[in-house]
Amino acid sequence: MKGVLLVLMISSMAFGLIVNPVKNLREDFIFGMDVSMLYEIEQLGGKYFENGVEKDCLEILKNHGINWIRLRVWNDPRDENGNPLGGGNCDYLKMTEIAKRAKKLGMKVLLDFHYSDWWADPGKQNKPKEWEYLHDELLERAVYSYTKLVLNHMRRNGALPDMVQVGNEVNNGFLWPDGKISGEGAGGFDGFTRLLKAAIKAVREVDPDIKIVIHLAEGGNNSLFRWFFDEITRRNVDFDVIGVSYYPYWHGTLEDLKNNLYDIATRYNKDVLVVETAYAWTLEDGDGYPNIFNGEEMELTGGYRATVQGQATFLRDLIEVVNSVPNGHGLGIFYWEGDWIPVKSAGWKTGEGNPWENQAMFDFNGNVLPSLNVFKLVKTSSPMGITIKEILPVEVTTNLGEVPKFPDAVRVLFSDDSIRSLHVEWNFDPSLVEKSGVYEVEGYIKDIDRKIFATLTVKGSRNYLKNPGFETGEFSPWQVSGDRKAVKVVKANPSSNAHQGEYAVNFWLDESFSFELFQEVELPAGVYRVGFWTQGGKGVKIALKVSNYGGTERSVEVETTGWLEWKNPEIRNIKVETGRIKITVSVEGRAGDWGFIDDFYLFREE
Repeated sequence: MKGVLLVLMISSMAFGLIVNPVKNLREDFIFGMDVSMLYEIEQLGGKYFENGVEKDCLEILKNHGINWIRLRVWNDPRDENGNPLGGGNCDYLKMTEIAKRAKKLGMKVLLDFHYSDWWADPGKQNKPKEWEYLHDELLERAVYSYTKLVLNHMRRNGALPDMVQVGNEVNNGFLWPDGKISGEGAGGFDGFTRLLKAAIKAVREVDPDIKIVIHLAEGGNNSLFRWFFDEITRRNVDFDVIGVSYYPYWHGTLEDLKNNLYDIATRYNKDVLVVETAYAWTLEDGDGYPNIFNGEEMELTGGYRATVQGQATFLRDLIEVVNSVPNGHGLGIFYWEGDWIPVKSAGWKTGEGNPWENQAMFDFNGNVLPSLNVFKLVKTSSPMGITIKEILPVEVTTNLGEVPKFPDAVRVLFSDDSIRSLHVEWNFDPSLVEKSGVYEVEGYIKDIDRKIFATLTVKGSRNYLKNPGFETGEFSPWQVSGDRKAVKVVKANPSSNAHQGEYAVNFWLDESFSFELFQEVELPAGVYRVGFWTQGGKGVKIALKVSNYGGTERSVEVETTGWLEWKNPEIRNIKVETGRIKITVSVEGRAGDWGFIDDFYLFREE
């Protein structure tokens, strides 16, 4: 192998794994794990094993290098009738018991206040039932008093946390609508930061040495982090650490994460910490309930095979990225719910199953996986070289006369089960698209001095639209009218956000909006059909219209139903008599509505 691959090094096959040591790893690097499900799992009979011997889960984690745990706290995880909601039913009394055990083992504790009765994330930040009718100073007082109550209880029980999160994935605030940053009825950054400061004041009064974390999702989204932390810095919010969720199949590449962490650590002079991450060790299902990580597409997006080796390699690479943040600002990582084995009734919701067991760090029977050794091996392993296992196939489809977009990089599977992208140069003959058929197109990967071949399929229909899938990375020759700021061409991340290829049109705005996307083309007289693909948040109305073709203006409307639920609005039997046609898509959005538009087509009917 040549070029960059010569410097890729990995460890010996200790524990049956390939793990490369991380150079200059800080002594106090946080190897953490969120174990908020543990109390519930144990109560329901779940057991954990090391080398076939049943042991305390926390003891097993410590033996494998875990030095911190993370615990979420919900105010009152019960419904109106007092029935438990599930997902661990993580009230502060239960979490204190887990924290006590961790402290006795010499582990440190990060406490994650959701300030909700149940799951809180960027899509939902509901007030606790008891606070539903509280606003302004009364709500601030409730946040302050509750925070203090929990921390004082933990201190009395020898379980005071060493670090506290004030809110969970607060991309758009918490305690909605009072603490919502944008959207209908939102209190804005001012309302959000008043509540945030009330929580922080309580933490500081209990113990000023407790580090305070403010946590966002989308770890690879630098524009989000700059927007958010510029605003709270302007409002003099007192905190110590920027917390990040980073799941590689949702939040961009490791390079995206690295660029974001480097920037925000320097821009705000703050420590950074990945407080949530995970990866699958198998695509199998342990309890008959659908898993979140559920297919090969997620492996390709995430960049690692769903194997024990792939799980370990991902963590090793993530640790290296965080450790390399300038000026020692990279504190460490927390693996999310590595303890969540499939145990009956220990589901994400009462009466439902576990969508996470294939991302735990124990197998379905509670046996510790070899990948848990990564937290020690990054410090102790010896380096060695790696080999290429497979260059993944490249398949490109286009229409007659339409120049195809070949990928700038190909995916290469290595012996550590990483799937890395290597630059490729293609030798494409444009005359191939003048006749339908299947062709081989040669490419060259300089880094490994290897030729490869892509399969090009040219379909028999000619697409008369220009730049139909936005693979140029820009709109032209499409035009946009209306709320231009709501719509842009993006490189889809994850890639499944695009219907095909790498790019798609994305729309979103934090206020109501409307826009039109249109293109007018010349074409021979005849009968045609036109359509496109779209997906997005539930309830967005999108209309497709054709005009200027010599007949009555026609339109069809579709409504999005959810992420990756692709819709295909189409108008058929369009008799073009003027030698031209105008294709228009119009979107009417409410504040916060979002979606993707991709792969237009204008075909002549057979």
